[in-house]
Amino acid sequence: MKQKNFLKRIRLKWSIAINILPLALLVTLLKFFAHSYGWEVMELNALFTSLVAGTIFLIGFLISGVLSDYKESEKIPSELAASLRSLFDDSYTIFKTKNAPAAELFVEYQKSFVQSLIQWFYKEERNKNMLEKISRMNDYFVEFEKVGVQAAYIVKMKNEQANLRKMILRIDTIRATDFVVTAYAIVEAMGFLTAFGLIIINIEPFYASLFLTLLITFLIFYMVLLIKDLDNPFDYGRSGESSTEISLKPIRDLETEYDVQLTLKQ
Repeated sequence: MKQKNFLKRIRLKWSIAINILPLALLVTLLKFFAHSYGWEVMELNALFTSLVAGTIFLIGFLISGVLSDYKESEKIPSELAASLRSLFDDSYTIFKTKNAPAAELFVEYQKSFVQSLIQWFYKEERNKNMLEKISRMNDYFVEFEKVGVQAAYIVKMKNEQANLRKMILRIDTIRATDFVVTAYAIVEAMGFLTAFGLIIINIEPFYASLFLTLLITFLIFYMVLLIKDLDNPFDYGRSGESSTEISLKPIRDLETEYDVQLTLKQ
């Protein structure tokens, strides 16, 4: 098991590098052929170094914007889990004090909601259905009011319901929005132009130019792919919980440790 987890961590850590390596090797191979067949028709000059510097500047601009959103997104799964746990605690308290069947049913409903939430993250559940399930909690709040639950409890639970809805909509917006699409287009174009320039530029000694071609190509396209992955930290449907997707551990803990039936019998 430890070996399996170790290999999984290595795979997640180097997944982007593995995806980029074939492209970098292809550019290096083209560089070798260009040198062998005399296709190196351009000399290294200040204009080309300016192109490389401009590409790096754009990459820095993109990653600074994406990282700020990514850091905010990191908080969302924990906040979702906190709201769900708060709803459970209040439901448990109502069940113990009022012995209300609606409270036990609401706890069961929360269990199914957590399962649906995991499916929604993996795009196996529609956004519309999740919002409807959040609104359906109102039926249980009405029942709580009928059995004499204090208004403060119901208001508190309504606030957590509103928080759940707000975070679901926030995640859906993040998944549907790309960060400055036109900036991606220009940085990709500049990356390919840089790779093409490295292929046809004559730099001596040759093996030094071969190494620089591989290194610069690898770094530029690695950063572009990394930024694209960071831009959508909730893209579990495509790649699962990879190294750039935000961990769903707080919500998975609810799914595995949140044994409602056992808790209610204690």
